[in-house]
Amino acid sequence: MTPGYLYLAIAIAAEVIATSALKASNGFTRPGPSLVVAAGYAIAFYFLSLVLRTVPVGVAYAIWSGAGIVLIALIGWVVLKQPLDLPALAGIGLIVAGVAVIQLFSRSSAH
Repeated sequence: MTPGYLYLAIAIAAEVIATSALKASNGFTRPGPSLVVAAGYAIAFYFLSLVLRTVPVGVAYAIWSGAGIVLIALIGWVVLKQPLDLPALAGIGLIVAGVAVIQLFSRSSAH
């Protein structure tokens, strides 16, 4: 794994943690979860800025946002017991397929 994609994985993880803490922050009225949100997004954007040194912005953002959407949907389903119906699952499948196509077949990702 190149440093760019390692940084992208860190950015994705930090963004998912921050987004997951948003609900617990209760509109930024609870200091602990609010701090997790702020720190998580700061870390995510810092590492995303490092990613852009070696990975094209369109590819990086597609992977970052796609992976984030899928992971947050799964966390919502597993942790928050939010249902996922067939259209939601189909959409998530298309996002995963899109990221896979970029990684496997696009020359843009091998910048």
